[in-house]
Amino acid sequence: MEMKKISFLILFLTTGFVQLVSAVTKGEADEAYRKNDFSGAVAMYEEILNTQGESADIYYNLGNAYYKTKNIAKAIVNYERALLLSPGDSDIRFNLEMARSKTVDQITPTAEVFIVTWYKGLVNTLSEKSWGYTGIFSFIFCLAMLSLYIFGKKLWLRKAGFVIAAVSLAVTICANIFAGQQKSELINRTGAIIMEPTVSVKSTPNENGTDLFVLHEGTKVYINDDSMEGWKEIRLEDGNIGWVKTSAIEII
Repeated sequence: MEMKKISFLILFLTTGFVQLVSAVTKGEADEAYRKNDFSGAVAMYEEILNTQGESADIYYNLGNAYYKTKNIAKAIVNYERALLLSPGDSDIRFNLEMARSKTVDQITPTAEVFIVTWYKGLVNTLSEKSWGYTGIFSFIFCLAMLSLYIFGKKLWLRKAGFVIAAVSLAVTICANIFAGQQKSELINRTGAIIMEPTVSVKSTPNENGTDLFVLHEGTKVYINDDSMEGWKEIRLEDGNIGWVKTSAIEII
C-alpha cells in the first residue's frame, strides 16, 4: 500500500515537471511573432490561454497575430476579449477599430443621450480589478479623514477632514458600482462576432424563416435570446434584430 502511494506521488511529480518544462511561454510566442511566424505565434498564444487562463496582454497579442494572418474576425474577437479585461487600454481600442475598418458591414450605432455615453466612458476607464482597488484605497483614506475630523484640534483641519472624507466615501461607492458593472460584463458576455463569410439573418429560428438581412464576418452583434437550441436571437448596434445559427458566431 505504501509503495502504491510512493509510485503515485512520483508519477504526479513527474507529470507536473513534464508539463512545466513543455509549457509554452509568452516570450517564446512573442519571439515567433517577431520572426514573422504568425501562425506559430497564434498556436502558442492559444495554448497559453488554454493552460494559464485569460490575460489582456495575451488576447491583445493573439489579436495582432490573427490580424497579420488576415483573419480579421478572429482578430476582432480577441481584441474585444482583451478590451473586456482592460477597457481603458488605448492600444487595444485603436487596434480593434483598425480591424473593424476592414470589415464589410459598417454599422452605425443608434444615438445615445450624452450622459449615457459619458457614463459608459467613465466606467470603462478602468478594469474591474482597478476599480476594486480604487474603492479599497478610497475607503481607507475616508477612514483616515474621518479620524482627522473627529480628533483634529484645529477647526480648519476638522472641516477639511470632513469634506475629504465625504468625497472619498462618494468615490468608494462609485468605484464599487463600476467594479460590479465590469464584473457583470465579464461574467454575462452577450457580445459576439460573426465568424462566417456571409450569414443570412432570419425572422424566426429555423431555416424556413424569412431572410431579413445579410451580415459578414467580423461584425459585432449582441445576443438577446439564447433559449432556442442551435439558434441565437441577435441585435445589431443600430437596433436591427434577427436570428442566426449558433455556429455562425463566437461569443466574446
